[in-house]
Amino acid sequence: MPDIVLATLNAKYIHASFGLRYLMANLGGLRDRACMAEFVINQQPLEIVEAILAREPRIVGFGVYIWNVEQTTEVVALLKRIRPELIVILGGPEVSYETEGQAIVALADYVITGEADIKFPEVCRVLLSDTGTPACGVSEGRKECLPHIIAAELPALAQLASPYELYADEDLKNRVIYVEASRGCPFTCEFCLSSLDIPVRAFPLEAFLSSMQRLMDRGATQFKFVDRTFNLHLPTSTAILQFFLDRWREGLFLHFEMVPDRLPEQLRGLIRQFPPGAVQFEVGIQTFDDATSKNISRRQNLDRLADNFRFLREETGVHIHADLIVGLPGEGIESFGRGFDRLVRLGPQEIQIGILKRLRGTPIVRHDDEYRMIYAPHPPYEILSTRDIPFEQMQRMRRFARYWDIVANSGHFTGTLKLLWQNSASPFAEFLRFSDWLHAKLGRTHQIALHVTAQALFDFLVNEAALDRDLVATTLEADWHRTPSREALNLRGGVRSKPEVGRAAARQSRHARESKLH
Repeated sequence: MPDIVLATLNAKYIHASFGLRYLMANLGGLRDRACMAEFVINQQPLEIVEAILAREPRIVGFGVYIWNVEQTTEVVALLKRIRPELIVILGGPEVSYETEGQAIVALADYVITGEADIKFPEVCRVLLSDTGTPACGVSEGRKECLPHIIAAELPALAQLASPYELYADEDLKNRVIYVEASRGCPFTCEFCLSSLDIPVRAFPLEAFLSSMQRLMDRGATQFKFVDRTFNLHLPTSTAILQFFLDRWREGLFLHFEMVPDRLPEQLRGLIRQFPPGAVQFEVGIQTFDDATSKNISRRQNLDRLADNFRFLREETGVHIHADLIVGLPGEGIESFGRGFDRLVRLGPQEIQIGILKRLRGTPIVRHDDEYRMIYAPHPPYEILSTRDIPFEQMQRMRRFARYWDIVANSGHFTGTLKLLWQNSASPFAEFLRFSDWLHAKLGRTHQIALHVTAQALFDFLVNEAALDRDLVATTLEADWHRTPSREALNLRGGVRSKPEVGRAAARQSRHARESKLH
């Protein structure tokens, strides 16, 4: 039985834990005394506890994040109730800041703040050693002890063991494979934890590319880079793109987070060569309002951003996933709407509308009094109201974001979507009107079947927007034939449109097919 269990609760099965694999890879001589145990947040806590205790560990290390802290707190409480002598060590962003008053921190024996790749094995060696510094918080009567909160120094990335061999064959086939060429972010956006990670530190490029080669040799085809600013350092960005371009094969998919206003010609030349849908750029715009950008210490050149979007949409097959945030200090619904309309005109395939979260440790709290920022007290700590967006209007925007994801980002209704604002200068105003109408009709934002959404779009466009019935039906039916649903669509009172039956495609594929048709 292992002495150490490394555990976390992933949001979904497809999300393989990158952090656990880093910890496991860097355990050194303790590695053969450890194992990983990954769970998902919708599992029963008692089942998770049973699985952990069945391994009879002396130490359990948990990765704690904003999406799993509540469930992990329950698991830790049960573990300590059943086996009080079990040593529980926490790490991760949710417990790296503002630890005072956190229930899960009070339950645990130790908390390692910051990047724990090296510090975690150091602590474990002490706790498992008969001659090392004794532990406290486990039993009484010990004279020396480790502190409850242990700050980890930033590790030298060149000294870290690679985690990539710890992706199992099953992971490569069925899960998201996370990789990173760097850590940190050069920007100071006040809502983001990455703004605290200055400066940017890079992994040795040759060793990193060798790891990518080994993953590809094992059959990996989808790589999600977690670097916050992939295109910041031009030599590294070009080397990575060239590496994958030289080894291109069918099914390869690359995801990068990029700085939206930095895309020099050297990168453009490489990006042009990738086939449509092979590359996705996640572009964090967050706001187009200058005053709001200053409030959150965000810098970006909007003219360059617009030119880069034009290039990506007109000259490449890159899939663009762009982010905007509702509830930033100083921005109201009108300002957000203007930014939304501006982004729609730039043409990204997906617009992710996020509701501002107050992450522990971020300096955005300095605006709380002036802008009356009120956040939910429980994870994910979403904004409830601001000076500029009262609670009722914030709820309205939550619905807008949810319905936008269902209708627009899903890729199921790419043709029909354009009908919503074909007679209006403001896509935001028209979709908000649809959102209000849909909520009044359904009274819910989740568990909405695809055919219900299609019928609602038809009813709204014909009865509320007064568009031609046949035009709406024809457009919706064309969209429907590109969906993976087996259901028939009945729009015109008896005329049933049977979609093609096939394997469900990713959102990116549906957007790509729509681009080819238009």
